[in-house]
Amino acid sequence: MIAIVLGACFLIALGIIDLKIPGTYILSFVIFIIIFSKRGFDLNYICAQLAGGGLMLGAFFMATDYVTRPITKKGQYVFGVLLGILTGVFRIFGPGAEGVSFAIILGNLLVPLIEKITLPKAFGKGGENSL
Repeated sequence: MIAIVLGACFLIALGIIDLKIPGTYILSFVIFIIIFSKRGFDLNYICAQLAGGGLMLGAFFMATDYVTRPITKKGQYVFGVLLGILTGVFRIFGPGAEGVSFAIILGNLLVPLIEKITLPKAFGKGGENSL
């Protein structure tokens, strides 16, 4: 766990990754487990969920892969929230204790749709007065 956090800090310091995807991934996952885990805000349970399994590895190293992540900033936020919710669903309601890899695979399948929805319109195109 310490090596994963140190590696993530190193990548962030070098500017290779930013915190859009990992931050929204972890935050949305924590909010999801607070709401749906029937334990409320139990700090020990939250820390165990964050440190257990591959959540940190997936958030900082797998979800931020340049090839499979969304390009747009809004898309990256949507992608992170989607991954957090899917991981929460797989971990809390699923039969196994892990859901990070399944969430990332399903999220990667939805990246073209996320990009299509969050793609900004070109200046002068699609406005109210366009012909």
